[in-house]
Amino acid sequence: MTTEAGPGTVVVGVEGSGGSAAAIRLAAREARYRHAPLIAVMAYSGERALGAPAGRPVATLRTGGDERLVAESALRDAVVDALGDDADRVELRTVLGLAGRNLIDTARRVNAQLIVLAGRGSASMLLGTVSQYVLRKADCPVLVVPEARLAP
Repeated sequence: MTTEAGPGTVVVGVEGSGGSAAAIRLAAREARYRHAPLIAVMAYSGERALGAPAGRPVATLRTGGDERLVAESALRDAVVDALGDDADRVELRTVLGLAGRNLIDTARRVNAQLIVLAGRGSASMLLGTVSQYVLRKADCPVLVVPEARLAP
C-alpha cells in the first residue's frame, strides 16, 4: 500500500451498504479516463468496541482492532464485488472517525482531482450528511452518483 498518491488521484467513498457498487465502478472509469490512481476509502466509528448492546455478553465485545479488520474486509469485498479482477488496481484505505471528514482529509493528502460518492434516495435530491459535508468542504469536484444510477 502506498502512503501518498500523485496528482490526479480519484477518491471514492465506500459505505457498508450495497449502494457503493456503482459509485466504485464509476470512480474506476473516471480513474482510467484520467490515467489516475484510484483510492477507495471506508470510515469506521469504533463505537461497537466501546460498549455492548443491553443483551450482548461482555465477552463478545469487539475491540477497536476488530472493528478495523471488519471495515477492511467490507471495503475489500465491496471493491472486489464492483470491479472483479480490476480490484487489484485500487488502493484500499480504512480510517477511524467520521466519514466526511476522513474523505476530505484523504483527498487533500493525495491531491485528489475528484471525489466520488454514492447518493441516497432516488425520489428526491436530498443528500445524506456525508455528501453534504464533502460537497461543502472539498477542494476538488465531487460526483454524487444518484441511487437511480446504482443499478448494475
